[in-house]
Amino acid sequence: MEDKELIINVYKKMYEGMIKKDEKILDEVLDDSFVLVHMTGMRQSKDAFIKAVMNGTLNYFSAEHEHMPIEISGDAAVLTGQSYVAAAVFGGGRSNWHLQQKCSLKKISGEWKITRSVASTY
Repeated sequence: MEDKELIINVYKKMYEGMIKKDEKILDEVLDDSFVLVHMTGMRQSKDAFIKAVMNGTLNYFSAEHEHMPIEISGDAAVLTGQSYVAAAVFGGGRSNWHLQQKCSLKKISGEWKITRSVASTY
């Protein structure tokens, strides 16, 4: 499988883990250095993000991936994922968003891991 396909798979697996509340999947695709920068500017470490998904602070119900352009430079890559997402976060009601996540990835021992994601809308 080519790097672009592998990177797209990692992005999709991240959403699978978020939707299924699967800690193992999230731990697998997110590097230990992972930081999520929310639309508000709030930053969450990998552990804090996974805990928020698991305890229901962040609830994801579905995601339709619309665009996933990728730039690769050696063992580093950026995927700008644009997905139509149904979610309820931080105590708010369920809503549908055009959520963009600009994901930075690095290739470690042949596997792509997400190191950073900056969330916005599109």
